[in-house]
Amino acid sequence: MRLADKVTVITGAASGIGQATALRFGKEGARVVVCDINQAGIDSVVSEIVGNGGQAVGYVVNVTDKAQIASMVAGVKGQWGRIDVLVNNAGIVADAQLSKMTEEQFDRVIDINLKGVYNCTKGVLDTMIEQASGVILNASSVVGLYGNFGQTNYAAAKFGVIGFTKTWAKELGKRGIRSNAVCPGFVATPILKDMPEKVIQAMEEKVPMRRLARPDEIASVYLFLASDDASYINGAVISVDGGLVI
Repeated sequence: MRLADKVTVITGAASGIGQATALRFGKEGARVVVCDINQAGIDSVVSEIVGNGGQAVGYVVNVTDKAQIASMVAGVKGQWGRIDVLVNNAGIVADAQLSKMTEEQFDRVIDINLKGVYNCTKGVLDTMIEQASGVILNASSVVGLYGNFGQTNYAAAKFGVIGFTKTWAKELGKRGIRSNAVCPGFVATPILKDMPEKVIQAMEEKVPMRRLARPDEIASVYLFLASDDASYINGAVISVDGGLVI
């Protein structure tokens, strides 16, 4: 198993890419810490991992709430003694053109998608430094590389996450801690459920592979980066987009 006994914290793990990552990591032997704001979703993912013979615990964690993060970290260390991997996956969208975007839309996306990554990484950092080992995996996006119409807030956050990743790679590499980012393209997740079919078809037509990614295809990249197979990969920003941005 590629992640045998590695204690892995995953935010936004109750659905979509986070859920797929949690399930995949569980099958690969990780001790999975399922974090989300949706208790029912947390319970479902934990139950599935355990049912498949894996190890998992769940915590309600709002990534904007430092007290909840600290409580989760303390609980995980009390149970398993360490934290080997952090997957900063939690995120939201609140799209609007700049001329119509509200302060609330901007602030909420920045607070969750950017400050939340900072909060969670700060929360586990002392533990990783004490261990002299750790892996930080950040969810960026192709929007964080190229921008996107109607996503001033989301693009700013995802560009910022790439900045975090490269900075932490430089700061923390000497401490045995690797930091990398993944930039998914269009992914078939519940976030698309309210989109008209013609919009989804238009998205598919933009991709050379003529389809959206499956969440498990993103999870596979996280798995590689979290594993010892990627032991010399640090500061990388990997697009997983089916050729969308060529």
